Formats: sequence, structure tokens, C-alpha cells
Amino acid sequence: MRRRCYTLGQAASDTCHAMRVPGLRSSYEKVGGIVFFGRMLDKIRLHASGQLPPGYNLGTSDWSWFDSRCTRFLGVDYAALVERVLRGGTDEEILEWCFQHGRRPGEEEIEIWNGFMLTRGWRDGSSEELAEVKRKRGFGEREDIQTWFDFHRADEEGDETHAG
Repeated sequence: MRRRCYTLGQAASDTCHAMRVPGLRSSYEKVGGIVFFGRMLDKIRLHASGQLPPGYNLGTSDWSWFDSRCTRFLGVDYAALVERVLRGGTDEEILEWCFQHGRRPGEEEIEIWNGFMLTRGWRDGSSEELAEVKRKRGFGEREDIQTWFDFHRADEEGDETHAG
């Protein structure tokens, strides 16, 4: 039986991303002190190799997706970033490229970015949507899922014992 997939800003689809995607790191992991950046690079690489399942908010077609927010934060064009990622290099080298072709946020800006991203979904404009996505995914009763990063982690853990 296929489960229905619900992702931020999208309607349900009949296919859903796999529980664990090899090579896709947690949203919580940092590169150069910045949360989510490494996950965005992983999504780019996995998509290019045909290994990113459907259901991940890839790219910048919606301004609220985390890829959109991250590229705006760094002041880089997403298409140019994809091109740079596919040329190869370490995450740190690609982050430095972003700093050179966009902007280099200061320590306080990174702290604010991380705080925003780490708490997105908790008592903010996306809280209702997160609650709905949690409910549709079978996580409605899970109090440990308070943010979108928490949702990513729970969804990718594939712990169906929590599903309702």
C-alpha cells in the first residue's frame, strides 16, 4: 500500500519520498555554521543523479521553500548554484563560492538565520500548515515534532510506530 505524501506548500500526491535517502543529511547539520545549506547541496546532487525521490521541495519555484530562503540569504541564484555544485567540490568550497558570488553573512546574521530555520513551524505563519502535514502523514499526535526540521527528521526516520 502506498502512503500519501504531503509536503510544504503542495497537495497530496500518490507517491512519496523514501523514508531514508542515502546521501541526504539532516536539515540540522551545519556547513560553515549555517544550517540546511548542506542538505540543499545534497538535494541538488541527488536530483542530478536521479536519486532524489519525488516529494522534496527542490529549488526555488516557491518563495517559501527552504532552498529559496537559503539562496536569498546567501544572495546567489539557484540555477548558478546548481551549476557550481555539479562541477564538484567540497561543501566548504561551494559555500565559499556563494560568499564570493553573493554575500558573506556576518556571525550575527548566521545566528539569526539559524534561529529562524531551526524554529520554522513553531508558533509562526507556517504552524497551521505544519500541523496539517503532520496530521496527514500520521504524526498528528507527535508532540516532539514542533518545527519543519523536526518533521524532516521524523519523516526520514520512517518510524511508523508513531503513525496513527
